[in-house]
Amino acid sequence: MTKPFMHIAGRRIAADAPPYVIAEMSANHNGRLETAIQLIETAARAGADAVKLQTYTPDTITLKADSEDFCIKGGLWDGKTLYQLYSEAYMPWDWHQPLFAAAAKAGITIFSSPFDSTAVDLLEDLNAPAYKIASFEAIDLPLIAYVARTGKPMIISTGMADAEEIAEAVETAQSAGCKELALLHCVSGYPAPAEDYNLMTIPDMAARFKLVTGLSDHTLDNSTAIASVALGASIIEKHFTLDRNGGGPDDSFSLEPDDLAALCRDSRTAWSALGRVDYGRKSSETGNAQFRRSLYFVADLPAGTELRPEHVRSVRPGFGLPPKFLSSVIGRRTSRAVARNTPVGWQDLA
Repeated sequence: MTKPFMHIAGRRIAADAPPYVIAEMSANHNGRLETAIQLIETAARAGADAVKLQTYTPDTITLKADSEDFCIKGGLWDGKTLYQLYSEAYMPWDWHQPLFAAAAKAGITIFSSPFDSTAVDLLEDLNAPAYKIASFEAIDLPLIAYVARTGKPMIISTGMADAEEIAEAVETAQSAGCKELALLHCVSGYPAPAEDYNLMTIPDMAARFKLVTGLSDHTLDNSTAIASVALGASIIEKHFTLDRNGGGPDDSFSLEPDDLAALCRDSRTAWSALGRVDYGRKSSETGNAQFRRSLYFVADLPAGTELRPEHVRSVRPGFGLPPKFLSSVIGRRTSRAVARNTPVGWQDLA
């Protein structure tokens, strides 16, 4: 049975390919285009496959209101209104073209999460190679359908969505023409504790929806992401920043450059270690076979000697008969004279 796969900018993404690592810039540009460009260059040097933006304005994502519905209570952004938060966090739309150019120069794929149809239109003008639907928008079926009609690959994060809502998002995307679709298991906490992740959901999600499946990870280190690879995650998305103490809305739960480089390296090492079912001797073991135990003569014996336990021992190295044949050797006679400290072979036995 063929495993599900997709391509983004020519890169094959599947369980039988190395994990596709997405470095999520989010709001970590902290209002500076120069910082955003530096983040792209840093992601490329770290070995990420792609860097991802978020394309919205305060007015395309919320309303300018300060009633109770629009006020954030608790967490990182306590006390702000939604409009205030997104005014601080959003990326000006006139940055997108220079950021796409910077990514091309750095040799890294770039795409974005649109939050309404006008954002999709902007990204289409820039020939974005793929789209990401954020967890909070996974229930925005009209947006998913609009993205699907571009014909581009789509990744949907599933934080807060139950199985029925995920199924609705998948059906909407596919019905509207999306041919290459992936789902990311996600916990929409910022940060999210590792114990909330229930990574066993990943293989279940892959089996249930028969799509490329991965992880959007909001934990503070790489342990959860690396573990997800062993469970079949083909995509890993992590927020990243230049400085976790930079003071931006998302800095505190994002990876710094060295951590991002470690994620890229270690997730691919974990994937390569999975390999296939193989009980045979590995190439790295060949030289050590000599250190296994085997049967050796421990006395000088003439031809015709009936072998007794004191004549033969199981010792290292491994150039003689395997120890499992000891009982077959004892009681046999030597076919020729043998010297102590030499390996026992069938040719030595009558």
